[in-house]
Amino acid sequence: MKKLFTTIAVLGLFAGFATLGSQAVSQINDKERGFISLSTSANTEVAPDVAEVSFAVVTSDPKSMQKATVQNKEISDRVLSSLKSMLNVQNGDYIKTTDFHASPVYTYSGNKRNLDKYEVSNRVFVHTKSLDKLGSMIDKAIESGATNVNSLNFSVSNYENQCSSLIEIASKKANARASIAVKSMSAQLDGIKSMDISCSENQGYTAPRMYMAKNMLASVADGAAAAESTPTSISGGVIKIYANVNVSYFVK
Repeated sequence: MKKLFTTIAVLGLFAGFATLGSQAVSQINDKERGFISLSTSANTEVAPDVAEVSFAVVTSDPKSMQKATVQNKEISDRVLSSLKSMLNVQNGDYIKTTDFHASPVYTYSGNKRNLDKYEVSNRVFVHTKSLDKLGSMIDKAIESGATNVNSLNFSVSNYENQCSSLIEIASKKANARASIAVKSMSAQLDGIKSMDISCSENQGYTAPRMYMAKNMLASVADGAAAAESTPTSISGGVIKIYANVNVSYFVK
């Protein structure tokens, strides 16, 4: 019985060496095999259907943090209320506070620090698909007391689907080009050695623009006149989406 176990153990050991040897030979053969590498790309231009805009309400008081905070709350509540009434929540629109900051502000004279004021900042973030209302939203926020429009960005809601389609196009293009290349050399493709894919967007292709219409200027001088003016004009431009495929094929 002991001899039988010994024989089986020895056979198993040889089998293990054979498997390892086969893997090593395969790896060596892969390194020695010929291959062809190429890069292809595909792109498309898409009109954005989502906008994200960030507003800020900044208030200050020279003596009291509490007064600056109360004032900020009153203005922020007006901004939130006016914007909420313009959003289509059934379509995915939403609004939220993204940052609240309160701190003293100091000035310096030589080595002396002097209290200048207490400042409170509240940031409001709007996500909307109602692009036709975006200019009016900006006007309404400023009319309600928002002091800054910090950012305005556009995006595409079906970005992943767009990427998948472009990657498929670029991959088919790579395969077709590689096949043509090796066929002209009387060879054939023999599997994929490596493959790298990526997808990205470029808003800078036609950058989103915000035009300050008459009511934005009028609101500085006369808030009442602003409501009767043309809404701020917003252009989302187009977003260019790119897919890149870098692939290496074995050749036989």
